[in-house]
Amino acid sequence: MWKAAPDCANTWPAMSRIAAKFGGTSVASAAQIRKVKDIVDADPRRRVVVVSAPGKRQKSEAKVTDLLYLCQELAEAPTDYSATLREVRARFLEIEAELGVDAGMAQALDLFGQQLKQGVTKDFVASRGEYFNALIIAKFLGAEFVDPMETISILSNGLVDPLSYARLGDRLSAQGQRFVVPGFYGKGPDGKVKTFSRGGSDITGAIAARAIEAICYENWTDVSGLLMADPRIVDDPDPMVEVTYRELRELSYMGASVLHDEATLPVREVGIPIHIKNTNEPAHAGTRIVRRLSEDEAKGTAIAGIAGKCQFTMVCIDKMLMNKEVGFTHRVLDIFRRAGVSIEHVPSSIDGLNVIVDQDNLRGKLDELVEEIRTNLRPDNIRVVPELALIAVVGEEMNHSIGIAARVFSALSRAQVNVQVINQGASEVNIIVGVAPQDFKTAINALYSEFVSTQRAAQ
Repeated sequence: MWKAAPDCANTWPAMSRIAAKFGGTSVASAAQIRKVKDIVDADPRRRVVVVSAPGKRQKSEAKVTDLLYLCQELAEAPTDYSATLREVRARFLEIEAELGVDAGMAQALDLFGQQLKQGVTKDFVASRGEYFNALIIAKFLGAEFVDPMETISILSNGLVDPLSYARLGDRLSAQGQRFVVPGFYGKGPDGKVKTFSRGGSDITGAIAARAIEAICYENWTDVSGLLMADPRIVDDPDPMVEVTYRELRELSYMGASVLHDEATLPVREVGIPIHIKNTNEPAHAGTRIVRRLSEDEAKGTAIAGIAGKCQFTMVCIDKMLMNKEVGFTHRVLDIFRRAGVSIEHVPSSIDGLNVIVDQDNLRGKLDELVEEIRTNLRPDNIRVVPELALIAVVGEEMNHSIGIAARVFSALSRAQVNVQVINQGASEVNIIVGVAPQDFKTAINALYSEFVSTQRAAQ
């Protein structure tokens, strides 16, 4: 069950290309960037490299992007930002010097200082971490630097313009050439720098992979793939060898995060697999994210993983003959829509409707919502469960396996966890249960033991 997944670098024709994105910790220092070079040099198909801004070298240190945001805030105040800018300058000059290259950092940073004085956008300032780092890494790798401002357009809603794939693909088309692309930004509708949401270098990597029709999108980070449960809750959880795009989306929604939420979209649409790898342990198998599981993985276990969050509130509405009142559910949901509150789940019964929302979206609005429901819909009863934890058991193979739901509820019963909500979509990719927050960790451990630990012990 836990054998290594096929490695992108070892299973595809030599003529193919791989897009490799390296995260902030992977490019945080000259020592880390040397590891990047070893990885890129190890396979000639790694022709397109996407890089983040330098991350933390130790926990107490600030990320370069955070320092850049601070520079911009102080410049707008206006307040003296020279000390913060010096810190940014020192990081890049140190990396350049230790790598023994001349990437023109002193001149580039001088120009940036002038631009800050003149006034530039927040997005421009934030993007410079990736921009400067890519200049240095391109020089170190003997690669061609490609500025996303030339090729990647970002729409007003923050998503990539599909025309970007062809433009970037043309720019990266030279055979035998190695390219370095800074992540996180492109050109906005106004022609100025526009960033993706924080962590958006993952998106740039996916865009680059699609643009070159890569056989694989490698995402190099500081963890050896994805885990089947949160290691802060479950001791030493097993790794996911393979997981489908759909399974990952469900797990990410419930709190499991390694990739940016939107990073799978460009490659998912065309079926390019993603390989999560560890820059510090490049020989580790990591996790492959695929359209369909391999035959061995499909046979291995009915579930991909378990994830959950504690930050939900549930509004419970009871009304006799609700099912006979045409438009009742629509009217309830419209009250939430007009209040600007997005809805997570709507489990229901013949005379009851439960609306589950994220607490962050509900702040300061709950009393008004309840009053409007009571006034306009005249329910027999309305009550609020202020704190609810949701746990998702996720797996593409669950709908082919008899008794999964029975195992879920048996495991929770043995752990003496009361289930307050049950929800399962018609696709049967997940089973979601709602429990009291104080039962959250107990429930996750009980489910992990049922589906993973027990099976591991039987092998």
